[in-house]
Amino acid sequence: MTFLLTGLSRLNRALERLLHWVLLALLMGFIALIVYQIVSRNLPLLPRLYWTEEFSRFAFQWMVMLGTAIGVYHADHFVLEAFPRGTRADRATRLIRDLACLAVGVIFIAYGKDFALSGLRRHATASQLPMIYVYSVFTACGVFVTLYALERLLHTALFGLDAMERALDTPNELDEIAATDDAQLAAIERGDAS
Repeated sequence: MTFLLTGLSRLNRALERLLHWVLLALLMGFIALIVYQIVSRNLPLLPRLYWTEEFSRFAFQWMVMLGTAIGVYHADHFVLEAFPRGTRADRATRLIRDLACLAVGVIFIAYGKDFALSGLRRHATASQLPMIYVYSVFTACGVFVTLYALERLLHTALFGLDAMERALDTPNELDEIAATDDAQLAAIERGDAS
């Protein structure tokens, strides 16, 4: 099982790096298209390209869905902190969160495939781009979310919830402040603080 986790972890890290580059390219394209739209409205010598509005919207949709997948990987997107940290209820909700993300990923794959295929018969109004390129974002997001949730759950099964969160979660500011406060308190107790 550890071999499976190692392979899945390597795959997910590579996919995450790829997603960062794709998201950066989408963001740069999105900004360039929006800037062109603004400039072309105010400078009559530039032609108005109506497809830029569609492409900027499509880029935004892809950014949201791919960013969601990365948020699932690092528990930045779906977080429920309703119970005191470390209690049985808190641990259960964190495990349920990862199971729910896995379920959502599988649903996105199953139903997203048919939705994407429906885009073969539809085209964007201004650009005539087949909508499969836009509609397939749900399937792509589902694949990433499923892979990331599987790694989180497998890591939890092998090493426990706390070890998984230390390895995969992005630390939040409150955790960092608490760690700093704990370190300062320990230094005071040792007599190291001035």
